[in-house]
Amino acid sequence: MRILAPFFVLACCSLGFSEHLEADQNILIPDHWAHMGRVRPTEEIELTFALRQQNLDRLEDLLLLVSDPSSPQYGKYLTLEEVTALVRPSQLTQKVVRQWLQSNGVSNCQTVLTQDFLQCSMTAQVAEAVLPGSEFHRYVSDDHSLVRSSSLYQVDGDVLQHIDFVGGVHRFPPKGQDLNEVLTKRRSEAKFHLGVTPAALRARYNLTATDVGSAQNNSQAVAQFLEQFYHPADLAEFMAMFGQGFQHRSDVDRVVGTQGGGKAGLEASLDIEYIMSTGANISTWVFSNAGDSGAGCKHLAKGGNCFRPSFPASSPYVTTVGGTSFKNPFKITYEVTDSISGGGFSNIFKMPDYQVGAVEAYLKAQSALPPKTYFNTSGRAYPDLAALSDNYWVVSDRIPIPWVSGTSASTPVVGGILALINDQRFRKGLPSLGFLNPRLYQLKGRGLFDVTEGCQNSCLDEQVQGKGFCAAASWDPVTGWGTPDYPAFLAALLEGK
Repeated sequence: MRILAPFFVLACCSLGFSEHLEADQNILIPDHWAHMGRVRPTEEIELTFALRQQNLDRLEDLLLLVSDPSSPQYGKYLTLEEVTALVRPSQLTQKVVRQWLQSNGVSNCQTVLTQDFLQCSMTAQVAEAVLPGSEFHRYVSDDHSLVRSSSLYQVDGDVLQHIDFVGGVHRFPPKGQDLNEVLTKRRSEAKFHLGVTPAALRARYNLTATDVGSAQNNSQAVAQFLEQFYHPADLAEFMAMFGQGFQHRSDVDRVVGTQGGGKAGLEASLDIEYIMSTGANISTWVFSNAGDSGAGCKHLAKGGNCFRPSFPASSPYVTTVGGTSFKNPFKITYEVTDSISGGGFSNIFKMPDYQVGAVEAYLKAQSALPPKTYFNTSGRAYPDLAALSDNYWVVSDRIPIPWVSGTSASTPVVGGILALINDQRFRKGLPSLGFLNPRLYQLKGRGLFDVTEGCQNSCLDEQVQGKGFCAAASWDPVTGWGTPDYPAFLAALLEGK
């Protein structure tokens, strides 16, 4: 009773107030989502409650230690069970949140091994009672349908310190590439491109026919979001068309989750086809459920603009890939910035120590930066490196499709190259690269082609006139350190540990 009584008093006293959980709740509805009206009170919806983790400072310290080649702990990765023991929410947090949900009639919840997420089903009426201020409506875009709140939500004061955010309330998935839009846009452009294929990528990044995987303990994976799915027949067709010059696999080894029915997604097809043709002959998994907006643009309430960094690209714990194009669209030449390449500075995450020197050097050397009111000079800067992102050939729904572009293309290419490097490391008895960024910034561009031409898109206003950041010698917030020169990159990442 001595333990429960203070909690009971706190709960009673807190019933009269609630507070906004997220300071930056975004209730803007993207233009391509049509409003279909408020959902029925009895309609079932799913919300995900993120419980506050413990020991995050310790976790970050350990991550940097196992990722830094100069550390004695380099490559000595924690198991999932060890991570769970470190960050798992406290018993008090779990108890408070579950009792709060149950007191509101929410009992159908599932958790994960780390116990930091609760995915709960409830009626819309119950959800609006659990989250005061919320009001759930249905929105439709193409074949996708979502339920989201059109207003800010709050949570009771007694659980405020135990929850980080509630998923499924706000935020819409970014718009994927539409086949008709891709074809119409590219046909209307004056220039013509023969197209990027696995052969073109291997020629540009100096991969030979023998640069394929062979280690038994190696694997790579892609994650499918936005309700997009790959189709095994498309992958087989793609490899039959474009994979004849090197040993490869034409089947995914394992799908975690459920593959959706119907047509294949263009971006999902792109991901699986290019990670498996670059990281060729490596076991590949698909987990089924970079940004392509340049610097992005956010319209401020007082009439001005600023750049809008994308997430998770702006996370300091992600290796982010920018995009490039061939200088000459008719030849395999050096690369320049693809104007849609995402990049910039986070407004949420501070600049990590591993990149401070490189970013400060860029900021000091550039005389034509965007106004400082548009970006946060102390934030995590991205991307970290880049690859070709323009005019890819993709097979989707058994149809070969040209002119597909975006960092959705460059990211699996870099992922495949890193999987090949891990393959070589395993054969030498070395650990996998793990979190690459600390080591990547220590290399200072070794093993990479520096990209020094071109700028990205941004806000269309009088001050910046659609121009974001520009490429420069060494690191820059458009193409990072540059694009892979596989033999040199491999050599650099085989040195030492």
